[in-house]
Amino acid sequence: MNKLHAWYAGLQQREQRMVSIGGAVVAVIILVFGILMPLQSAVSNAAKSNETKRDDLAWMRLNAAEIRTSGSLLPAPTGEAPVVLVDRVGREAGLAAALRGTQPNGNGVRVQLEAAPFDVLITWLATLDERYGLAIESITLDRAARPGVVNASITFTQPRR
Repeated sequence: MNKLHAWYAGLQQREQRMVSIGGAVVAVIILVFGILMPLQSAVSNAAKSNETKRDDLAWMRLNAAEIRTSGSLLPAPTGEAPVVLVDRVGREAGLAAALRGTQPNGNGVRVQLEAAPFDVLITWLATLDERYGLAIESITLDRAARPGVVNASITFTQPRR
């Protein structure tokens, strides 16, 4: 610090004035751009976030009854193993003749179908998703010889809870 003070004292009066004014300008720039603007931005973002949360809360209060009733639309556990569930629902949907294999696959179920009617297959997939919460992890469909018929390999994930 003594070296800096000695350097400043060695400057001419005009140079000392320029260094003082320059230092003050740099200090103001640091204050404005380094402290005040980031602080103002953070306060503005917090206010926007707070407003969004207030709007969300108001919407939730307005729609609370509908939200509570839609909770009953979640799939109820059947107590069946997913492999049994997929096979049973497939047979009920009319895919018994097309089912070639249903086997557990890690955390899910793998199903092989041959010559399955496409429309029936889509309805079956929707039923498994909507009623039982089984989601498709992967699916491969190939056209069969007849129009509207496909061969499929499908892997389902465990039911959503």
